Amino acid sequence: MYDVARPTPANALEETSRIPVTPAGPGPAGAPPSRSTAPAGPDYPAIQASPEFVALRRRFRGFVFPLSFAFFAWYMTYVLLAAYAHDFMSRKVFGEVNVAILLGLSQFVSTALITWLYLRYARRRLDPRVAQLRARVGLPEEKRR
Repeated sequence: MYDVARPTPANALEETSRIPVTPAGPGPAGAPPSRSTAPAGPDYPAIQASPEFVALRRRFRGFVFPLSFAFFAWYMTYVLLAAYAHDFMSRKVFGEVNVAILLGLSQFVSTALITWLYLRYARRRLDPRVAQLRARVGLPEEKRR
């Protein structure tokens, strides 16, 4: 049956989705188009291999990995206590507030604290080094948010 929403193909190759591809520029067929020799931007592989960048990544990982591990351990402790220590978690602290509620709320507090610590660390230890690296490779300075 004829599909009115789809016009008839102009040639048989369109119907089979086998339209031949022509080279984009001059040169032998099948050869990739040539690129200009002028670099279009920074040499990112060279920047990544530079000692400054390696030190920056080491400094970043030295803060983020231990804190991420500590938070994950803290979270899993809370989950395991909730699953297996019902008597402890249901112990009333004051009024109708029990240990589980306090530990659950402290998850939010610890998340906010970790975020604040990271922002403070990045502002003092990482951002100045990033600015130096950007200036060295000739990238424009980013505006602070």
